[in-house]
Amino acid sequence: MQKSKGYRSSFRKYMGRYWQLYAMMLVPFCFLLVFKYGPMLGNILAFRRFKPLTGPYGVSWAEPPLRYFKQFLGQKQFWTAFRNTLIISIENLAVNFPIPVIFAILLNEVRSVHVRRFIQTVSYMPRFISTVVVISILSELLSPSTGLLNRLLSTVFGIPRIYYLNEPVYFRLLYILTDMWQFTGWTAIVYLAAITAISTELFEAARIDGASRFQQIIYITIPSIMPTIMTMLILSVGNLLVLGYEKVLLMQTPTNMAVSDIIDTYVYRLSLGATSPQYSLAAAIGLFNGLIGLILVSGANFLAKKITGSSIY
Repeated sequence: MQKSKGYRSSFRKYMGRYWQLYAMMLVPFCFLLVFKYGPMLGNILAFRRFKPLTGPYGVSWAEPPLRYFKQFLGQKQFWTAFRNTLIISIENLAVNFPIPVIFAILLNEVRSVHVRRFIQTVSYMPRFISTVVVISILSELLSPSTGLLNRLLSTVFGIPRIYYLNEPVYFRLLYILTDMWQFTGWTAIVYLAAITAISTELFEAARIDGASRFQQIIYITIPSIMPTIMTMLILSVGNLLVLGYEKVLLMQTPTNMAVSDIIDTYVYRLSLGATSPQYSLAAAIGLFNGLIGLILVSGANFLAKKITGSSIY
């Protein structure tokens, strides 16, 4: 009994000291509750027949229970979208995951504080530009009539003008390059924070032993930030099938549809973009996508823990 009273007393003292921090957590907690966990209740539509104006959870259970899963698994369009999503995601991860790490390490090696701050500011500013504006800039640069790239190539090298956004062969490359430009500097902030947390005594000892700057990077910097790298990798693998339909939808044309149609745009066409929306089918695809993401996160976390000893849980 005395132990319980002592615990309550220490808890009250702790909350009295740090209540402001917990109060600040209320806003993100409510955001997660309303916009992340709340919509999960809608997954029940994957197993129920839905009609508009009849309630948010459908009118009756589907017969058979896995009707909508069998329906989309038997559609050629779904597997095309699934393949495109997987290819774009893997290529994007292979290119744009290591680049922020390399950029952060190189930026940390810049000795001039003013130059480093300038480069960092310029690099992360594109993160605050909306996707619509980014694609608008891309469209202007690549325009076959007034685009800077086409003018340069046709004037200097005599290359015929091409509408790059309309060509399927350039779609994935343009998606990856725009992601690189928009998110490299922003993502590098995480790695820069991890680098600054490394003890300076390690670098001083390495310099005394005659280690070059490259050797310091290989044997001190990279191993020290490896837990951060693995955490970011696990989160990236978990989002492998979540590309975000806004950017793809803005870049999508009837000509490049064969390579640009992904799961998110496919679900969009089935629900919001259709004259006769199939909400239950879209919900089934979304649930399937979420389950695949859960498996990928768990698998990446297990492998990371086995190989490096670093993991999320």
